[in-house]
Amino acid sequence: MNRQFRIRTVFCAAALLAAGAAAAEEPFYSPGDRVTVLMGFSPGGGSDVLAQLVQPYLAEALGGAHFVNQYQPGATGAIAWTQLAHQVKPDGATIAIVNTPMLTTNYIMNDAISYSIADLEFIANVVTDPGLAVVAADSPYQTFEDLIAAARANPSTITVANSGLGGDDFFTSIAIENSADVKFQKVPFKGDGPSWTAAMGGKVDVSFNNLGITYPQIVEGNLRPLVVFTEERLPQLPDVPTAKELGYDVSGGSSRGYGIPKGFPKEAREQLIEAFRTIMQDPEFLAAAEKQAMTLDPMFGDDFTAFLQAQEAEYAEIWASVQEQRQ
Repeated sequence: MNRQFRIRTVFCAAALLAAGAAAAEEPFYSPGDRVTVLMGFSPGGGSDVLAQLVQPYLAEALGGAHFVNQYQPGATGAIAWTQLAHQVKPDGATIAIVNTPMLTTNYIMNDAISYSIADLEFIANVVTDPGLAVVAADSPYQTFEDLIAAARANPSTITVANSGLGGDDFFTSIAIENSADVKFQKVPFKGDGPSWTAAMGGKVDVSFNNLGITYPQIVEGNLRPLVVFTEERLPQLPDVPTAKELGYDVSGGSSRGYGIPKGFPKEAREQLIEAFRTIMQDPEFLAAAEKQAMTLDPMFGDDFTAFLQAQEAEYAEIWASVQEQRQ
């Protein structure tokens, strides 16, 4: 091999390597790409609020991808998550908002539900939304103790709305019943939005709900919080006591993030994870989240998966104890 040919060969090899590296760095999502976001709850609920907050920033972080929300309320999110696990092509074009604890309690409580978190992969958690109880502004129940006293005096008559069987608010209502030795008439709705709307309209006595979705109505004076289910008082509601302050060892909330079908393109998942990392450092996003009383709780990729697996084990144990009490 003469020197000139050897130099040309080395140059071509280097060019091919450079081209390969450029191709490897090519982002999966491009400007204008359409990404469908499955949501298992009605418009106006916590998932919708999260989507409206996050997705404009996420689209920008992905260089101009376009997110389209697809609402599929019912079965406490199980309709959307079953579709994500078993019907969606894992081609990067469809993702979903996932909510705890319903994501796992659905199949823990109902053997007929065919998906589990083992059938999914996960991108990021965004918020953990603290639980609380709210009533209409003109409700006769001025305090949480008023509500408990009424429940003691008239068992199974105080109507308590929740976002659906298996939700954090559903489990919180069970925990309060056990802790306060009362019985509520629990009324499930298809999401947090219909739940607080029913309370505001006087159709139920109280809604066990979450801060992020009810906070605008609290600020407007349409809903009045009675108690928060957190370890400490919330800075947004400093005058509202915790359940623990009142003597009830109960806490609860809902984490909300994004999941994908098993077999999702690795490069797409990694690009989405990095996009979430980016927006979590964006001062404009952080300010918008604070304005909406969103309690950010970022977890990414495998860390989020591990969190869900631990929660799955915890709620399986709680549900088993509930079943034992019924026997």
